[in-house]
Amino acid sequence: MKNKRNVLYSLIIMLTGVIYFPVQAQQKNDAQDAVETKDVSTSQGPNRMVRTIKQDRRGNIWLASTEGIIRYDGKLFTNITSKAMQARFFSVLEDKKGNFWFASVGSGVYYYNEKSFKNYTTKDGLAGDQVTNIYEDKTGNVWFGTGVGASRYDGKSFQNFKMKEGPVPTGADSIHVSVYQHPIPDGSWMHNDVNSIIEDKTGKFWFGTRGYVSIYDGKTFTTVTNKEGKPFANVRSIIKDKKGNIWLGGYDGLWRYDGITFTNFAQKFVGNIYEDRKGNIWTSSESASGKGWSLLRYDGKTLSDNKPVVTEVKSGEPMIFGIIEAKDGSIWFGTVNGVCRYDGVTFNDFKAK
Repeated sequence: MKNKRNVLYSLIIMLTGVIYFPVQAQQKNDAQDAVETKDVSTSQGPNRMVRTIKQDRRGNIWLASTEGIIRYDGKLFTNITSKAMQARFFSVLEDKKGNFWFASVGSGVYYYNEKSFKNYTTKDGLAGDQVTNIYEDKTGNVWFGTGVGASRYDGKSFQNFKMKEGPVPTGADSIHVSVYQHPIPDGSWMHNDVNSIIEDKTGKFWFGTRGYVSIYDGKTFTTVTNKEGKPFANVRSIIKDKKGNIWLGGYDGLWRYDGITFTNFAQKFVGNIYEDRKGNIWTSSESASGKGWSLLRYDGKTLSDNKPVVTEVKSGEPMIFGIIEAKDGSIWFGTVNGVCRYDGVTFNDFKAK
């Protein structure tokens, strides 16, 4: 069973991981020149990996995929980057001003005002060009998780952070699941490879990395441990629910922190976490059968019970990413082969019939 689990996690790492070739950041005032956009629309959804899904204030669905950044208006999928650039996109964010940010693996981040793009890279002060997640804090600063630390952008310049001091990764670095079966050295580059960022109700920031989870209080980074004193390894997703609880999903399964106590809900690897309007918690996780991945729903009304009600909504997917609830109540999630919408009864992958 352990060998099976190792094989599955190794596949996860290959699909979600990146070998980094970092570039030293140099500060400059302006981003690269704006690039005008050209749109390509189709009634069919993407055929390749969709990592992140978000819905904007007007109801459009945005997909960050290896095909590009795709916007769905309820009828057509429009690839807004297909003619402007070639990049592998991992995340998308609509900021408080209504502008968009796109994270790419290898090309830094892109700012988009729905007319043109601006590209920010290490030449502009970004910590690294391998960017997998974006987060906007309460004050409007935009955070980027990179392979060599986190960057905070205040609208003028970048400030970069490392969770732990250590060497940057090289082309020779690689990850196997067995590394998580032993303590990860403090000096490992994995502690600065940022998967997820969230601001808690006290104003502290949580960073999920390929190494361990860290909390930043504005001065120092502290490694987070559970009640047994064990750190949380390779946390892929961190969210804050409506009650202010922090949820962690990664190598050690699914955990909730209420400000005092950590509670474990699942021990299998969890890749993504999402809370819907009813307070239900949705996750993508290794299937109970060990064959592929499952989309799971934890009944919000039973989360305080010893055994909360868990429903396996879908199973057998190679991977599941980027879960959201749309304004119409449907659940969207990304897969290795595109995007899928669940209306409570049926699944639609938007492929030609």
